[in-house]
Amino acid sequence: MAHPPATPIVLDPTGRRRHAEHRRLRAHGSAVPVDILGVRAWSVTDPDVLKRLLTSSDVSKDAQAHWPRFGEVVQRWPLALWIAVHNMFTAYGADHRQLRRMVAPAFSHHRIARLAGVVDGIVTDLLDGLAAHPAGAVVDLRERLAYPLPMAVISHLMGVPDGQRGAFREVVDGVFDTTFTPEQASANTAALYRALDQLVAARRAEPGDDMTSLLISARDDDGDGRRLTETELRDTLLLMISAGYQTTVDLIDQAVTLLLTHPAQLAHVREGRAGWNDAVEETLRLEPPVAHLPLRYAVTDIALPDGQVIARHDAILASYAAANRHPDWHGPTADAFDVTRTVKDHLAFGHGVHFCLGAPLARLEAAAALQGLFTRFPRMELAVAADELPPLDSLISNGHQSLPVRLAPPSP
Repeated sequence: MAHPPATPIVLDPTGRRRHAEHRRLRAHGSAVPVDILGVRAWSVTDPDVLKRLLTSSDVSKDAQAHWPRFGEVVQRWPLALWIAVHNMFTAYGADHRQLRRMVAPAFSHHRIARLAGVVDGIVTDLLDGLAAHPAGAVVDLRERLAYPLPMAVISHLMGVPDGQRGAFREVVDGVFDTTFTPEQASANTAALYRALDQLVAARRAEPGDDMTSLLISARDDDGDGRRLTETELRDTLLLMISAGYQTTVDLIDQAVTLLLTHPAQLAHVREGRAGWNDAVEETLRLEPPVAHLPLRYAVTDIALPDGQVIARHDAILASYAAANRHPDWHGPTADAFDVTRTVKDHLAFGHGVHFCLGAPLARLEAAAALQGLFTRFPRMELAVAADELPPLDSLISNGHQSLPVRLAPPSP
């Protein structure tokens, strides 16, 4: 029998001491009541329970249909955008299946395969820029590699004009910042939709072989042949750009950090005992880009194995980072970085019908970045101690504010 705390655990919006917080959540059983910026929800950390809930029709992502508090919360909650959008992220049942069918062709195997050369070219250009720094110089790899690679790739994929990329970066970063006030979050959302409207207008005026143009003209060939509504179009673009950009930034950031702070694991990759893809998968398991993902809702009462009950209409928080390190899943070494790990399962991209469509692209970008970076700069090292890397101000995003490194030791 689980022993829930007397009051909900208040999640730290700054992301400080994240792993200690996750251990505290797991200590209370498969799920525990938490407070997310003033909203009560069940944080689910048991991987088996979480996978069951993520595939159950008893759990919805449609707040307007299945959460009586939606009208009240959406007015003042800093994370309102996460529950108010109209796209496949918040859709339920048949609505979700139809929206996913319309978006899936944009992430077909053929389209992603065509991007491999584009990704390699962008990585080469970025590494050439890094190589221009003198030996011993400190370079922020988050700013000079982890950010520009996914931004360039998603902009290429979505047809984002060069002049809009900076605007998208600023507002997408704001979507994941959980220290914003309601006023700051509202202003950021307004700026985000202005940027999306400009993108749609540009692609309507001049369609191309990009996903935005594809979605503007897409129809559901397996259903009633309808197009996306204007709201669905904007919110689908929001989902694709934000999920395809910010999460990959954090993946590259964390992978580089882990390899630099675990030289024995880096040696496994360099000497052929593991591959760069193994390093990517272990990073996704140990330090997933999304720590907590808001929100889902119980359509009916849900009994948990430890005796707790998530009541109908209760909100549910998928706590991926805590689940990925659960000792019942990965044993006593669950907190260790091990690129040779044989059980590589994780929930970094979700599970079930909402599994991330962009997962193959994120893996492609991260592996290319790691291989190119560590091959080009074999003596690279962190410029500060690992515990001096400040985390992002977010309980959702799992990355660092900066990643200072020396690409080569200073000249003697």
